[in-house]
Amino acid sequence: MTTTAPAPATDAPMRAGRKPLRVRLRRVPGWIGLGLVLLTVAYPMFWILMGSFKTQPEFLSEPFWALPQQWNFDNYVSAFVDGGLGTYIRNSIIAVFPALALVIVFGTAAAFALQILVWKGRGLFLVLFLAGIMVPTQMILLPLFTVYFKLHLTQTMWPLVITYTAIGLPLTVFMLATFMRAIPREIFEAATLDGASIWRIFLNVTVPLVRNAIFTVALVQFFFLWNDLLIALTFITKQDLRTIQVGLLNFTGQYGAVDYGPLFAGISVTVFGTLAIYIFLNQKVMAGLTSGAVKG
Repeated sequence: MTTTAPAPATDAPMRAGRKPLRVRLRRVPGWIGLGLVLLTVAYPMFWILMGSFKTQPEFLSEPFWALPQQWNFDNYVSAFVDGGLGTYIRNSIIAVFPALALVIVFGTAAAFALQILVWKGRGLFLVLFLAGIMVPTQMILLPLFTVYFKLHLTQTMWPLVITYTAIGLPLTVFMLATFMRAIPREIFEAATLDGASIWRIFLNVTVPLVRNAIFTVALVQFFFLWNDLLIALTFITKQDLRTIQVGLLNFTGQYGAVDYGPLFAGISVTVFGTLAIYIFLNQKVMAGLTSGAVKG
């Protein structure tokens, strides 16, 4: 009687869990490209952050890749105390947040009227809103400045609030109308049969369904308005009313010389502040971007 010896244990399970070398080699170009993109994005931010700790002599005598000799926050203190960075941030908040609130309120209502309600001529008005996206900002600056100057508004924050609201509405209406298009119309028909008014359908049905989309659009518009330079530079003439971007553009020290340390500190506050906001709210943004992807 012959018996066969049991087959030796092999590393088949280990090989099964390990991907073939050919598959791993195919991913090498992708990893290299991802590393280059990460280096392109991360290195300038690292350079800005390191520059915020350097002194003026280090900027003028040391190579740009050199690390700061001392790690202190004198540049940040100088940016807020001597450079007026706190005033610039306050002005940006005063100009951006009221305009953002108006854009969201009016944009949501307009998208509801153009996409959900059925009335004659709504297609024409939707096209007019979409045409506003194609108008270059540079074309409207001179006419608007003339109007604001005649109304004596150039020494206030009203030109920024009005202009930000006007240029933010077309894109907001377009994006929210796209999200509302994915909502089944049976929901609105059922609400109408239950006796709900238009206002109740808008506030109690539509707004909760597109809440993530509204949040996403608000965040996109916030970054666009907060980082604006052209409009604020055109309409703001007083130093006390400068926004953060205009203030950093004119961030000079004694005798008009650029003080690079406080300048880099101010840029770091702006860049890393907005980056922290985006990272903190990233999940909401992703949920809003995908909520209208599939109609259900």
